[in-house]
Amino acid sequence: MTRVVVTGAAGFIGSNIIKGLNARGIDDIIAVDDLSQGDKFRNLADLKIADYVDLDDFYPLFDEGHYGQVEAVFHEGACSDTMEQDGKYMMDNNYTLSCELFQACQQQGTRLLYASSAATYGGSDTFREEPAFERPLNVYGYSKLLFDQRLRRELGPKFEKTRHQVVGFRYFNVYGPHEQHKGRMASVAYHQFNQFKAEGRVKLFGEYGGYAQGQQMRDFVFVDDVVAVNLWFFDHPGKSGVFNLGSGRAQPFNDVAHAVVNTLRGLKGEASLSLADVAARGLIEYIPFPDALRGKYQCYTQADLGALRAAGCDHAFADVQTGVAKYVQWLASQA
Repeated sequence: MTRVVVTGAAGFIGSNIIKGLNARGIDDIIAVDDLSQGDKFRNLADLKIADYVDLDDFYPLFDEGHYGQVEAVFHEGACSDTMEQDGKYMMDNNYTLSCELFQACQQQGTRLLYASSAATYGGSDTFREEPAFERPLNVYGYSKLLFDQRLRRELGPKFEKTRHQVVGFRYFNVYGPHEQHKGRMASVAYHQFNQFKAEGRVKLFGEYGGYAQGQQMRDFVFVDDVVAVNLWFFDHPGKSGVFNLGSGRAQPFNDVAHAVVNTLRGLKGEASLSLADVAARGLIEYIPFPDALRGKYQCYTQADLGALRAAGCDHAFADVQTGVAKYVQWLASQA
C-alpha cells in the first residue's frame, strides 16, 4: 500500500491532488490542513483519505517518524495571499516550515513534491527557472523563492545532489473546482462566474501598464492539468528540480471573460457572441486599475516549458476557451 501525505489537503490544489490519487486507487492518504475556516471541509467531503491531522500536530510527529514509511509528500500548504503584508507570518509558513519538512523527508527517504509559484518571477519579463529572471514583487513571492534558493544551495542548481526526489512546481494562474474558499484570491474565472450570475456582466481591469482594457495577459492553467503534471513526476521518481507549471500560453483576461459569458449563455440556450459584441452589449465592465496593486502586479506571464519538456513531461495543456468552459459548467452544476 502506497502511503502519501498531502498538506493543504482541504485547499484548492491539495484537494484536487487527492482526487487524482483516488482515481488511481490510492487512498492511504494523510490529509494535513488547518480547518479554522470550517467550510473548507467541503473540499474533502467526497474524497477517500486514511486520516486527517491538524498542521500544528503533523510536523513534529512526521519529524519523529510517527507515520511510518511515507512514499511522498505533496506539499501544497502555504499562505497564498499575495496581498498579505505580515512578512514574519509569511516566512514562518512558506519558508521555515518547508525547510523543516524537506529535512525530515530526506532523513526518512520520502519524496517531496512542493508548490513554488510564478510569483518568484515578479517584475521579470522572462519566465525561465533561472536566478537571473527571479524578481519577486511581494513577500509571498520572496518566501517561495527563498525556499527554491535554499534547495539549490543544498542540492545543486537542478537538485542533482538529492538522495530522494525533490520537485518544486512554479504554479502560474491556476483555476478550477474547489477554490471557492479563497475569497479575493480565487481565480478571475470564479469571480466572473459569480458576477455574471448576480449582475448579468463581468468586471475586468481597464488600461494599465501599457495594456489596453482587459488585455493584460496571464498564463492561465486548469487545475486538472496541474494535477496531471504532479502525478507525472510521482510516476518518475528519478526526476528532480524546479519546474514551471503553466500552459505555456499567455492569454488576455478578455479571453477568460469571453469564455465565461459564452458558456453561461450557452447553458441558457443563447447564441455565442464575439468579444466585440460582448463588450458592446455591456456584458463586460472595465473598471479603473486599483491603486493598491500599482507596482505589484504582473501584467504579463507565460511559462517557459523548456525544462518541463526536457525532463520528459509532454502533457498537453488546455487553453482558456476549453478549460474555462469546463469549469463554468462545473460551477453551474453546483448551484
